[in-house]
Amino acid sequence: MTRRMRNALSLAALLGAAGSVAAAHAADELTWHGITLYGTYDIGLVHLTHGAPPSKDWGVGTAYLIAKNSDKPQTTIAPNGLSQSRIGLKGKEDLGGDVAFVFNLEVGFNPQSGRLSDGPASLAYNNGRPLDKQRSAGDASRAGQVFNGPAFVGLSSKELGTLTAGRNNTVLLDNIGRYDPMNGSYAFSLIGLQGTSGGGYTQDARADNSLKYNGKWDSLRLAALYQLDRGHGSQGTGWQLNAGFDGQDFSVDAVYASKKDGVSAAPLNAAQARIMPHDSLAAVVSDNTSWTIDGSYTNGPFKLYAGLERIEYENPSRPLRPGFTGLGGYTFSVVNNEAFVHAKRLDVTWLGVKYAINKDFDLTGAYYHYNQNAYGRTICHERSAGNCSGQLDAYSVRVVWHNFAKRFDAYTGVMFSRVSGGLAAGYLHTSTMDPMVGVRFQF
Repeated sequence: MTRRMRNALSLAALLGAAGSVAAAHAADELTWHGITLYGTYDIGLVHLTHGAPPSKDWGVGTAYLIAKNSDKPQTTIAPNGLSQSRIGLKGKEDLGGDVAFVFNLEVGFNPQSGRLSDGPASLAYNNGRPLDKQRSAGDASRAGQVFNGPAFVGLSSKELGTLTAGRNNTVLLDNIGRYDPMNGSYAFSLIGLQGTSGGGYTQDARADNSLKYNGKWDSLRLAALYQLDRGHGSQGTGWQLNAGFDGQDFSVDAVYASKKDGVSAAPLNAAQARIMPHDSLAAVVSDNTSWTIDGSYTNGPFKLYAGLERIEYENPSRPLRPGFTGLGGYTFSVVNNEAFVHAKRLDVTWLGVKYAINKDFDLTGAYYHYNQNAYGRTICHERSAGNCSGQLDAYSVRVVWHNFAKRFDAYTGVMFSRVSGGLAAGYLHTSTMDPMVGVRFQF
């Protein structure tokens, strides 16, 4: 039985269980005996001034951001502009006193194809293909697993906090949801689409084989995550530590993160694809550290957001050999453990403001910026190589009409993105614009 068939059968079992829960309660109540069924379906229409055909596998679906293979104008039905389509079950069962058992199981999917969200599969499709023949693609922590979102069990206490074990969203991913003015939306947020600000690589936005703690006391919040070594495709340990403070009109958080043997996946080039297994991938491996500070401030109908992250990439202290099995069970046949002659430093900054027009409408504008140093053997500032210094800028604006019908949101907006210097190396074009309209159903 193939991996895709096993995943389909497991997904069918989850949907069957979800249907049983849904049938057991009233029409407006989606919680039964402490078990909650929840979900999102997000679909829209987008025009890309430079784009690539949509992917059947990638959860993002369409490369809303400028990418190497962004080529001809594209007008297409596009998924997940505002948020990831998903279905899940979560629960809470009191154990007595102040302690409760909690769990969460979530499946992210591409609403155009019905397939499980699988970033590495979208990369593998492009193996050996020239850029102008490729589909939209991107690496992701959602790699075709049945539960490609959070999948954990744990204990929760109002006094002591919550401790969960399994596959957890990282602390940094939680903070993107809290402090990204566009709430991590794929069509309008650089940090929501790419996942780089999750500590270096998007595969590490969710941590398999991990322990996570969250606690809150009055205005103080603490969070921590530890990922054990070699857990279900994760090749190294990782940890994150967060301290946050909530004032009357503002919030602020600071995070330090470390990840050993972080993996960034890519398609095989034409020469590699001729001799390597057709569904294998290439990887850059590194040890990554980052520190982040972000915050928000509310004044009447306005809410301001800002964030700054410094990520450092170094060659791994424990190199990985070609042929290792990574996230989602994919084989990495081409491995680069020496990509960083000098430490790479990537500074990620963002600013944004949300204006609540009324209780149903809000207008948001945001600016995102990457700045990369030159980290190769020679210092360079042009497009000649990916290790030259470079920049990426993204500007976006969005309007959301909340609950225009029961459980439905409508949205429209646009993101403009451009690259320069080393971050534009190998690109067919250096900018794109993506006006989009869409609708999201949530329960």
